[in-house]
Amino acid sequence: MKLKKMIKKYFTLFFSFIILILLSNYTYSVEPEEFLKNKEQETLAREITKNIRCLVCQNQSIDDSDATLAKDLRILVRSKVKEGKSKKEIYNFLTARYGDFILLNPPLNKSTYLLWFLPIAFLLIGIYVIYKFSRLSKKL
Repeated sequence: MKLKKMIKKYFTLFFSFIILILLSNYTYSVEPEEFLKNKEQETLAREITKNIRCLVCQNQSIDDSDATLAKDLRILVRSKVKEGKSKKEIYNFLTARYGDFILLNPPLNKSTYLLWFLPIAFLLIGIYVIYKFSRLSKKL
């Protein structure tokens, strides 16, 4: 009987620990001192920072990243929002400074054709190679 209670206790602790770990991944890296007092401005800043790529982490937004550069960019975005800049003006400022790569969803233009179409080309080449090898193996 004691063994059952002990096992149940450890299972509960283990699963509680796992749940806490999983939930901790969904927290944002924005620090309390970064928040703007004006709720509308803060909402706009958060919307923008969720669409800006962390240049250190690459596949994370600056809103989710703990990197120092991401924090600096979040502060920069918030200062631009405080100045009254529009979303488009802030995106233009950041892309002029860092290029289209800083946007998590870059626009389709001449400089980003490779970024948009290279994955499709690799997929088609992969399908072709698999098709050729499967035909070759059937002949043998």
